[in-house]
Amino acid sequence: MNMRTTMNAEKILTLKNIRPTQARRQILELLYREACPLTAGEIIALQKGKAADRVTIYRTLYTLAECGLVHQVQGLDGAWRFCAHPPAKHGCPGNHPHFLCRECGRMICLTKQKLSWVEVPADVEVKGKQLVIYGFCSSCARKKKRGNRKTNN
Repeated sequence: MNMRTTMNAEKILTLKNIRPTQARRQILELLYREACPLTAGEIIALQKGKAADRVTIYRTLYTLAECGLVHQVQGLDGAWRFCAHPPAKHGCPGNHPHFLCRECGRMICLTKQKLSWVEVPADVEVKGKQLVIYGFCSSCARKKKRGNRKTNN
């Protein structure tokens, strides 16, 4: 992670009136770098020993979601995934569908598509909406095809 990105994460947190702790900066930078929704477990694995404790990671993720710096989506497996896109990037956070690979668990933001408007009763308070399309990513689909060819021969 270069110094410019580090300074941007710190500046972005400060502009949202969030104290830019080391854990918050590291997690936000990681989410920017990976550019796909990640579970807390995946974040811990990617931090390779630099990770804060699990409670701090969850608190940080929910703080970033509450202030609109990340969006969260729940996969079919029940796990919440968090994703951040640089503020200048169009279409995020949220308001788009996601693709979830049933084999490897990787989730991809489909930012070129928007979720449709849903009319709800006037007396309700909407906290979010999501659409998860699932199947097999290109890598897993290729592996499955190769595996099927071997068993058919």
